[in-house]
Amino acid sequence: MKQHHVGIIMNGVTGRMGTNQHLIRSILAIRKEGGVKLANGDVIVPDPILVGRNADKLQQLARTHDVSRFTTDLSAALKDPSNQIYFDSQTTDRRATAVRQAIAARKAIYCEKPTAVDVDTALALFRECQAAGLKNGVVQDKLWLPGLRKLKLLIDSGFFGKILSVRGEFGYWVFEGDLQPAQRPSWNYRKEDGGGIVIDMLCHWRYVIDNLFGNVTAVSCLAATHVPERIDERGQRYACTADDSAYATFETDQGILLHFNSSWCVRVRRDDLLTLQVDGTKGSAVAGLRECWTQRAETTPRPIWNPDVPQPIDFYAGWQKVPDPMPYDNAFKVQWEMFLKHVVADEPFRWSLLEGAKGVQLAELGLESSAKRQWVKLPPLG
Repeated sequence: MKQHHVGIIMNGVTGRMGTNQHLIRSILAIRKEGGVKLANGDVIVPDPILVGRNADKLQQLARTHDVSRFTTDLSAALKDPSNQIYFDSQTTDRRATAVRQAIAARKAIYCEKPTAVDVDTALALFRECQAAGLKNGVVQDKLWLPGLRKLKLLIDSGFFGKILSVRGEFGYWVFEGDLQPAQRPSWNYRKEDGGGIVIDMLCHWRYVIDNLFGNVTAVSCLAATHVPERIDERGQRYACTADDSAYATFETDQGILLHFNSSWCVRVRRDDLLTLQVDGTKGSAVAGLRECWTQRAETTPRPIWNPDVPQPIDFYAGWQKVPDPMPYDNAFKVQWEMFLKHVVADEPFRWSLLEGAKGVQLAELGLESSAKRQWVKLPPLG
């Protein structure tokens, strides 16, 4: 058995997502398990180096999680030949510059989404990686959520018959910072810093829809800034210049209509923070982050409209929970393992930076649709 020690430059992991999902629950979890096992018995052992702008934060993070390497000098980390992968989870407006440094240093590239602030830059990053012959990928974590994997199983089995429509509800109340501290960083609500729920969530919805329901061909979107002012990390009030809610309808090449509401200004009264209801001719399903419920055509209740009497039907009672067909691991970790196998053993990995550019394209055209108050078609990216 051979061990492949792979240095990973992790830039921007002092942020919430980078720390929790990518460092702790992915890379460090893989190390704790002894690495990623290959088909031939070899093992990939990731060796992270934490990179950021704040030396104190990096030192504290490294000490807390027993990581030996950290630096504020990205150039030095890129010069080290033992570092084979560059990973970026910085704010979106910083990503392209750092990724291009990593391309010049001939590192494999793995990025959080959005991969850039505009589709031209996102597509250019993919083409530059391709021209340099570098392996590249984008985080598409929701594809490996247990609830969506169960939903995919239902689709592949033909459970729905003909799929007619999909309704997605995502979001929760993000506190403004006065009654309770905000759960999200203030840059999320400033357009000038790369914030906004359209650029954030429509990138997610692009890969979810493309992989489950057919390629997105058109979008109608209305973006809104419902909360005009919030309190930042220093306790200072600031004006919100980015959208905090998005109401979008999509059409796919499979003839399926999908409507997704995304909001940081909604109080949750549903099964989970994200729910997808899929309705088909033979049955329906509602998927959350981990669970999925189904109702077949033959067990669908027959409601009668009569607002003068209490509703006699318990609509929740007619749904069955899909059992767990297997143990499910952290969605980010699953994709990290796949990318590590891609880099070391050349195993297939189809979620390249082109897929990231598609997400940015949908977000960009969603904002165009909102500004023009009209449907916008999506041209193919290649």
